[in-house]
Amino acid sequence: MDSASVGGAATDPNSVNEGPSSAVVTASATPPTVPQQGGAGESSSSPAPPSRYESQKRRDWNTFLQYLKNHKPPLTLARCSGAHVIEFLKYLDQFGKTKVHITGCPYFGHPNPPAPCSCPLKQAWGSLDALIGRLRAAYEENGGRPESNPFAARAVRIYLREVREGQAKARGIPYEKKKRKRSTVNTTAVGVNFSVAATQSIDGGGGSGGGGDYIAGGTSANVATATTAAATATTTNG
Repeated sequence: MDSASVGGAATDPNSVNEGPSSAVVTASATPPTVPQQGGAGESSSSPAPPSRYESQKRRDWNTFLQYLKNHKPPLTLARCSGAHVIEFLKYLDQFGKTKVHITGCPYFGHPNPPAPCSCPLKQAWGSLDALIGRLRAAYEENGGRPESNPFAARAVRIYLREVREGQAKARGIPYEKKKRKRSTVNTTAVGVNFSVAATQSIDGGGGSGGGGDYIAGGTSANVATATTAAATATTTNG
């Protein structure tokens, strides 16, 4: 019996050794899946093609650098100011396609003139405004400091505002402010929140947990509306 137990003890280590060996085989069998995952990761991490905005921003930036190089006298980016940016915008007017009527033109202020005129073609205000936005971002992406960004200069903002107002009068097409559109959308959204909050408070009853959680996540106006609706419902039921 002792020898059998010793023999059993002798065989047990072998069985224990087989366990790790099989575990090693299993572990060695799993790594092939890792390269497959890595390959999928490499394909997914491949650089995506630049967006249309990024491509346009790069072209605008290269155009501006070329303009500085051809400037007389040549300018460096470090010495560029808001005045130079305005000169660049005026330089682009020769490539514009927007008819801007002068004050003496009989079609001044007419959005749809009945006949052609000799008024100059310029860059539209919207194109210039978008261009400055891209160049302002490109300047900082290429190492420029925000506080010295010439595209964010006050003089450039004033120039763009003057161009917008001048073209609106000359073309008879007023530019609507985006803030008004946003306020209209926000008002509609808040109105929806009011009705939803009131419905939740009525359906949830007095002190419903779900209704309370929903109202707590809303604004103070939603809380007031839901409370009034709940009070009205209680009075009606009474």
